Amino acid sequence: MVFKSQHGNIPLPVFFPDATRAVLKSLDSTDIENTKTPGILVNTFHLWQELSEKILQEFDGIGNFMSWRGGIISDSGGFQVMSVVKNGHIPGKITDEGVVFYPSKKKKFVLTPEKSVEFQMKLKTDMVVVLDDFTDPKANYEEAKESVERTIEWAKRSKAAFRSLSTVHRPYLLGVVQGGKFQDLRKYCAQELVKIGFDGFGYGGWPMDENNNFDLESAKTIADNSPKNYFLYGLGIGKPEDIVACAKLGFNIFDCVLPTRDGRHGRLYTYTAKTIEEIDITKPDFYKFNGKSLACDCLLCTRYSREYLAHLFKIGDFTAGRLATIHNLRFYSILMEKLLNADGKDSVDKQ
Repeated sequence: MVFKSQHGNIPLPVFFPDATRAVLKSLDSTDIENTKTPGILVNTFHLWQELSEKILQEFDGIGNFMSWRGGIISDSGGFQVMSVVKNGHIPGKITDEGVVFYPSKKKKFVLTPEKSVEFQMKLKTDMVVVLDDFTDPKANYEEAKESVERTIEWAKRSKAAFRSLSTVHRPYLLGVVQGGKFQDLRKYCAQELVKIGFDGFGYGGWPMDENNNFDLESAKTIADNSPKNYFLYGLGIGKPEDIVACAKLGFNIFDCVLPTRDGRHGRLYTYTAKTIEEIDITKPDFYKFNGKSLACDCLLCTRYSREYLAHLFKIGDFTAGRLATIHNLRFYSILMEKLLNADGKDSVDKQ
């Protein structure tokens, strides 16, 4: 199974870092390519508000606009709706029709499932994610059930909008399974989404439990109730050990802000092995947070010292964040390589 992008097939599993506003902070597209990162994720919620459709038409999509020649996934905006509207950071409300929010006193935006899909199609990405109603981690059973029912109805509308749009390039369409910690709701949501028909499922909602531990049970429920030919997407799942655990369940696409955000703040992921060949991701301590690594071939590790990087962070130079982010992205691309080989996929089926 491969992820087909407009620039070629990408072996799975794969990690797509978050290029929220069509940029990975501190890096350009060449930097990303040099870390052997094959794809990125762009954010519908932000780009829909900030980027004109005229620009997208002029450049024939977001990839050409940012000069990126790899895979691209666009999210739906569902998580951002939860984080800014449900948490009260931006005035707004969620209705059965869609999301109404007011970024300022003079501005009003209405994001519907149809608008989300239509805009993502104009982005011309390789995978489109339907708008879902994010189940609040603090939701009780009835509140979680309401978010699931709305997610299913929005998924139906999204699929109808997707099918109505004629395009030369038809991307994958991803449904999102909500339900929070309630496994019967997760199962029900997945089963109803299967009836609608998608190319894959995303792990919807907050992936951590009340004790801040990864909710692997929900991941298993989603995997157990997905067709065998579906992509399984760990939306926002980024801790290396959680990625490894999900990959064992069959999840094969991941995205998260962790490697880039942590890099800018001087938090570097480092393999404990002495060489790339000796990395063993089955060990509980296969990585730590450190500086450079012998088991890494990124720009930072092959050219610069830990002392120099520390100096750059100390003086607040922009280069520090760039080098640290490059390192973290290469850590994640190596992790994907190890997972690929662990599955016995030494070569990719160019289907």
